[in-house]
Amino acid sequence: MKRLTINDIAEVIKTGKTPPSKNKEYYDGNINWYNPSDINNDKLLRNSKRRITDLAFHDNKAVVFSKNTLLVTCIGDIGRVGITQDTCSSNQQITGIVPNDRIDVNFLFYWFIYNKPFLELYTNKAVVQILNNASLKKIPFTYCPPLETQKKIAAILDEADKLRQLDQQLIEKYDELTQSLFLDMFGDPVTNPKGWGYEKLGLITNMKAGKFIRASEIHSDYVDGLYLCYGGNGLRGFVNSFTHEGDFVLIGRQGALCGNVKIATGKFHATEHAIVCTPKKKYNTIWLYYLLDLLNLNRFATGAAQPGLNVSTLNDLDVVFAPYELQNQFAERVEAIEAQKVLAQQSLEKSEELFNSLLQKAFKGELV
Repeated sequence: MKRLTINDIAEVIKTGKTPPSKNKEYYDGNINWYNPSDINNDKLLRNSKRRITDLAFHDNKAVVFSKNTLLVTCIGDIGRVGITQDTCSSNQQITGIVPNDRIDVNFLFYWFIYNKPFLELYTNKAVVQILNNASLKKIPFTYCPPLETQKKIAAILDEADKLRQLDQQLIEKYDELTQSLFLDMFGDPVTNPKGWGYEKLGLITNMKAGKFIRASEIHSDYVDGLYLCYGGNGLRGFVNSFTHEGDFVLIGRQGALCGNVKIATGKFHATEHAIVCTPKKKYNTIWLYYLLDLLNLNRFATGAAQPGLNVSTLNDLDVVFAPYELQNQFAERVEAIEAQKVLAQQSLEKSEELFNSLLQKAFKGELV
């Protein structure tokens, strides 16, 4: 074990920045400009949502990261990582680390994944956590095997990571398939290319907001006698009482999850952050869920400070109505796809377990 820090193993540590938005010539170019939402599960970073131009580099309004730089999120969700594949840049919520010649960048990538929970100890402890460069440099880098050993460890973890990525991609494909199936059978519900008739959402469903419940009444673990508790973001936890029983569609009311749609089944409690939607005419619940999801309900939100959805607005919304038999055919196909998705999720759980086991062994010096 060598007592090193991140500063000892880094050739370069620098944080990105944002070119002035008022200068349009800095944006919509061909250079990737990453923000934290671009860094998720992939080791090699893909195309960013926003891009900048060479002029932003020329005017020193953006930070240049070279190929094989490790990008680390350092504000909010600390320690998400990805490796650059070409010359690129980022905003100020991301720091780039170029390891020196004693460290393999792929090994460093997995080191950060393994140590992600530990990184928060070095943040500013504010409401929004920040890991600044001075603190990042001080973080101990205690396991530094020879470079060839690092490469072997990274190669083993790459193979394990590939398995879980393939499982995750398969699940995503099943999700895409169900949406494509809806569009193939019924068309886009916004533009209605198949010419279905319309009905008011308030005439074909019952909608009402959920009931307030104190955070202290929500339990994180399930025990006998508790019921699922749903808010605008889906499952919140478990509570002592239920407000609904059956099959329903839940619609998020406010904030970032305004218009978010979920299915809830059985006995559950819906909080004030959700609108509970119950079919009262011949609308299949599964079909209704996909219909509302594709309608992008967030666009109907009102209010300036915190836009939100209300029941009266949704009641007055015109939505397409397809034959009930066709809805049921769609639901049956979705259920078949979901059965395959369950198998893929079980496979993902196993591949995640394998990856985490190997990750633990790797940084305890037990893998090679």
